[in-house]
Amino acid sequence: MALEMVPVMDPAMAPEMAQRPGAVPILYSFRRCPYAIRARLALQLAGLRPGLDLELREVALRAKPPELLQASAKGTVPVLVLPASGDQGSTVLDQSLAIMAWALDRHDPGDWQRLGPGAAAAEKRQDMAALIEQNDGPFKYHLDRFKYAGRYPAGEPGDHRAAALAILRQWNRRLEQAGAGTGEMTGEIAGASDGRDCTDLGWGRGPWLLGERPSLADAALLPFVRQFRLADPSGFDAESDLSALQRWLHQGITSAAMAAVLAPPWGLRQPWRSPSWIYHLALAEEWQEAQRQGSYRRSTRGLSLEQVGFIHASRADQLAATYRRFYGDAGPVTLLTIDPQQLPAPLRYEPAPQRGGDAGSDRSAEAGGEERAAKVGDESSEGGEKGNELFPHIYGPLPLEAVLNAEPFALGDSP
Repeated sequence: MALEMVPVMDPAMAPEMAQRPGAVPILYSFRRCPYAIRARLALQLAGLRPGLDLELREVALRAKPPELLQASAKGTVPVLVLPASGDQGSTVLDQSLAIMAWALDRHDPGDWQRLGPGAAAAEKRQDMAALIEQNDGPFKYHLDRFKYAGRYPAGEPGDHRAAALAILRQWNRRLEQAGAGTGEMTGEIAGASDGRDCTDLGWGRGPWLLGERPSLADAALLPFVRQFRLADPSGFDAESDLSALQRWLHQGITSAAMAAVLAPPWGLRQPWRSPSWIYHLALAEEWQEAQRQGSYRRSTRGLSLEQVGFIHASRADQLAATYRRFYGDAGPVTLLTIDPQQLPAPLRYEPAPQRGGDAGSDRSAEAGGEERAAKVGDESSEGGEKGNELFPHIYGPLPLEAVLNAEPFALGDSP
């Protein structure tokens, strides 16, 4: 059956509304992605702040929002969408290095790009480009086949680990030449003790890959070396001929800068909720039962699809009120992210049914039978608002393939 929409559709559900450029850049990111981490490091250095200077949208890789795919068909993160300016439309940067360059062109207090004049600065830029190319090319190639061996069954993980280690030893020698092999690390890792502005990331004096000061090369390589170590921490730490690189990595990953980009508001743990999708709160045990049965047939808490006639759902901005009104004391709740285009049953945007109607087809049955959730007033919607707010209703079973993501929900997760 074709997807059915009522003539009056809530405008907040229109995908183009979310795609329309706003007043600030939009960053699509993924907390653990090394490409996204290095982009966030540069944006942080440039002084941008999520929620103020840019909007950060965390992406669930198994459920990429259509807004991301509309901005960049390749669907990888990070992606930075710059708002329209004057006669120029929005600009999309879908490469991490392009995002870093954009950020540092705005503000580069540490001279990460080494933009000074003369042959020495030009040589530094050339060295930096070569290091990044080696990281993004052969090192990343071997890292993937070592860390994610299951994805590459034709390769031998041990061989790829050895090849990656050979590259790391080159970087270790570079750090040794810069003085990293003598004594302890220098500089305050968090940068708090000397009172410096934390916009310089507080990485302190060297040694770093290009000398005593950090550069774009350090920020670009650190997340990937970190990932290599995470694949086998004890093995990496036991490599006695990587002592300089180990200190360099430790100084970078234990810094306030790295902690900041891995924690909110830079490193969000909950994915952004697209207005192109709809959402349903399900009791955890009922979602588990649906997975065994092959489809979901609950209307709302305490009522089945057969009792009500449709499955209640919400827009992203309605979730918090819906949860507070009906699920606050329900125990474990699972948030289902639903793609409307995958629904075989009609989807209609309607006001929440008012009390006093047919108890078998509206919310009144829930309101009367589930006082523990909340009472619904004569004009109260299921989201807790007065008036004619529209809610998505699914007039049929919910197939599992229409559920893009299922994750535990807590009130603090909702925008």
